[in-house]
Amino acid sequence: MAQPNPGRPNPQRREEAQQQQTARDWLAQIRFTQPDAELFNRIAKQAAQAVARADQHRNKPTQLRRFYDELMLWETRVSQQPTEAQEAKFKEYLPFIRMLNAKAAYAEGRKLVDRTFVDLMHHTLNEVTSPQTLTTCKYFWEAFMGFYKQERQD
Repeated sequence: MAQPNPGRPNPQRREEAQQQQTARDWLAQIRFTQPDAELFNRIAKQAAQAVARADQHRNKPTQLRRFYDELMLWETRVSQQPTEAQEAKFKEYLPFIRMLNAKAAYAEGRKLVDRTFVDLMHHTLNEVTSPQTLTTCKYFWEAFMGFYKQERQD
């Protein structure tokens, strides 16, 4: 088996590095405190397109919907509290909200989702720091799911 020539760049590695840089670019735009006016439009669409470009056997809309549904459940539990109790309930539920990261990692291990989706989930959950940012996160995922269904019609 021929060894790669260390003097010549590997086109596959260069393409992977470019894809990772592109992922970091759109991920960096996702902020839930003082959100960009395009968060639920252009930015959510870019995220949906990036996740949709993955292997056709992964990131099925029904699989991603499960994560969105669970996020909605936690946001509803917090937002249904009286305003003065929301912060306390949010702090109580935050470990369970962040556990979605572990569930995404498990789904990646089972080849149900890919690294792009896991990175998106991780980034968005890290942005969740208050009941307000949790609601913004829910709206972002709602927009993402709409654009994703348009991108992947399977």
